[in-house]
Amino acid sequence: MSKQLHAQAGRIFKAALIAADPEQAILRHVSVKHGVFATGGRKYQLDRYRNIYVIGGGKASAAMARAIERLLGKRITAGVVNVKYGHTKPLRRVELVECGHPVPDENGVGGARRIAAMAASAAAGDLVICLISGGASALMPAPVEGITLAEKQATTRVLLECGADIGEINCIRKHISTLKGGQLARLSLPADVLSLMLSDVIGDDLSVIGSGPTVPDPSTFAEAWAVLEKYQTFSEAPTSCIHHLQCGLKGQVSETLKQLPDTIHNLLIADNDRAVEGAAECARKLGYAVHNLGSDLAGESWEVGVRLAELGRDISRGLGSIHPPACVLSGGETVVSRVAPNGKGGRNQELALAFLSQVPVDDPSCLTLLSAGTDGEDGPTDAAGAWADPALRTEAVRLGLDIDDFRQRSCSYDFFRRIKGLFITGPTGTNVMDLRVLLIPTRQAP
Repeated sequence: MSKQLHAQAGRIFKAALIAADPEQAILRHVSVKHGVFATGGRKYQLDRYRNIYVIGGGKASAAMARAIERLLGKRITAGVVNVKYGHTKPLRRVELVECGHPVPDENGVGGARRIAAMAASAAAGDLVICLISGGASALMPAPVEGITLAEKQATTRVLLECGADIGEINCIRKHISTLKGGQLARLSLPADVLSLMLSDVIGDDLSVIGSGPTVPDPSTFAEAWAVLEKYQTFSEAPTSCIHHLQCGLKGQVSETLKQLPDTIHNLLIADNDRAVEGAAECARKLGYAVHNLGSDLAGESWEVGVRLAELGRDISRGLGSIHPPACVLSGGETVVSRVAPNGKGGRNQELALAFLSQVPVDDPSCLTLLSAGTDGEDGPTDAAGAWADPALRTEAVRLGLDIDDFRQRSCSYDFFRRIKGLFITGPTGTNVMDLRVLLIPTRQAP
């Protein structure tokens, strides 16, 4: 039963990835016919443009660039896109710069400078196509004058370790950057700019995706300062960053852009909703009644894992309107607010560990959970996430592994490695937050 359920959950997860494939998403939203590039209700007469530039960044932006190359081919004058190490695709017209994520590195700075220079070189009569997906904030580091890359790296680490969510982290990043918060779009003026975006944030707020380099920014220096106050990071954050935010509070530094001209347009091409829909379709074909919790599941990973186990038990016992065989799907992104020194894991592995803590050994319900990142990554590990089911709980007991001990040491990765419960996919080519697949089969006869 365990192997069968793992195979089915894996198929459901794969269906979600296919549904959110960025290359296919662009091809669904964009067409080129008779020299007209059409998307989002807008039409671009290609012969009117002297130059067409392709710029951007993100974990899924290589696949996005490949789609644009398929559509435009030699019409592309040049292009530079920053991607995470290993997240590449074979391209001919657009150059990929591999960079560090989640902590920015010098490659990212160099690529960001080239992206900025290409945007600044665009003139009236040019078209700039910007490709933005999750990870662009870290992959396109362009710190303001007076802040070094090392200081920006330190700021990112502090925010990640204190449990700040992606919106809070991006708020800080925007206000210590020269590209984020609509500033890349400002560099591209007066050219026409079309930004195609893949969402990795709850609510699909375009100003949050990749820190919105081509989107008006509603956040302010005051809000960025409030993030530091909330997590009390003044003693850990670099003084240069604190000083810059203070200058912004006093009006000594210009705010990010609040309005964009009509020549700049942003279009969302795929998100977690689409991934969950693809998973649901596959689950139904496998014979499961689908219960969709939506794409906005957030909160502490441990608490969410416990709640999912409780929900699975209720369904298994016939409580409520959903009956086995059932598949509970949820998207979104949880957080791990406390990480012990030298801990290794990720939010999905933490969630799976919490789920496993609620599963009895040899439980006849056979509840099976797969929790993983759609980008194939979970924290600073090579795993996308982890599995949790009674068989794995039994193996943990056999090995004498104490779940509470591994939780306190933030070592969920080592726990699942030892019981062979890691879910490893490698780079998937997309990035639309996380997906959790909970299967509740019909109870087996004792």
